[in-house]
Amino acid sequence: MARTKIKGSWTRDDIRRLKKLFSNRPTAEVADELGRPTEAVKKKASRMGLRKSGRYMKSLGRT
Repeated sequence: MARTKIKGSWTRDDIRRLKKLFSNRPTAEVADELGRPTEAVKKKASRMGLRKSGRYMKSLGRT
């Protein structure tokens, strides 16, 4: 269920959900779940030091 894209501040709930979802799901899917543009999610995750898990990257054929 795609929500309207949000601009602006990240709430505590948004950040909690980003931390929970980011490492094991596609970034576009996380962005859709949060109702934010994919680029905004990428930037926020990078600033927070979040990374995709090794298991997730391996599932994509990357190591």
